[in-house]
Amino acid sequence: MSSLAGAPTDPTIVAHGRALQLLERHGIVTREAVLAEGGPGGFAAVYPILKALEEQGRVRRGYFVAGLGAAQFALPGAVDRLRERREGGLDEVVLLAVTDPAQPYGAALAWPASGGRPARAAGAHLLSIGGEPQVFIDRGGRSIATFGSSPTRWAGELAAFVRAGRPGPLEIVRVDGDDAIGSVVADALLEAGFTRGYRGFVLRPEPAARRDR
Repeated sequence: MSSLAGAPTDPTIVAHGRALQLLERHGIVTREAVLAEGGPGGFAAVYPILKALEEQGRVRRGYFVAGLGAAQFALPGAVDRLRERREGGLDEVVLLAVTDPAQPYGAALAWPASGGRPARAAGAHLLSIGGEPQVFIDRGGRSIATFGSSPTRWAGELAAFVRAGRPGPLEIVRVDGDDAIGSVVADALLEAGFTRGYRGFVLRPEPAARRDR
């Protein structure tokens, strides 16, 4: 039976649709990822559906993400991509909005140790290299948090994204809670092309990138 809006009201149908949506969105569904989304019924509501899909051979169950629970379900394609990345040792550079489902930190995974205060907030971004978080950029681009990697590894990559128009102009004033000027990342930012401003380090998109936005 359906409501007047046409949406299914049968709990099993709703749970089935939600389980498929989670698989499409995350590729690998864990208890932590489901709880982070805050859906009705939590993981218990979709677990029976995921288990049934496994029995049908439509998803795989395994211990894909270390440190999370054993009840992990994945689409076959997601497992294959994980295997390719692990065997190929790819060092892909990615900049994502921290609220993107593909960005697990602060939701399915805890934030790595940092002197700053990264948070899963709208407008903030995370730069990762080879799947490892490097630097968190807050919504206004005035504060960053680092995760222990050498700034020479990520500063140039961050500068390249800014020049291309993402995440936009930056004026980095705070680094891990301290003043950016005089911080351990200062030299790396200058070498990457940031200029020293009155309060911090500034870099803006190139003119072509500003026109494209």
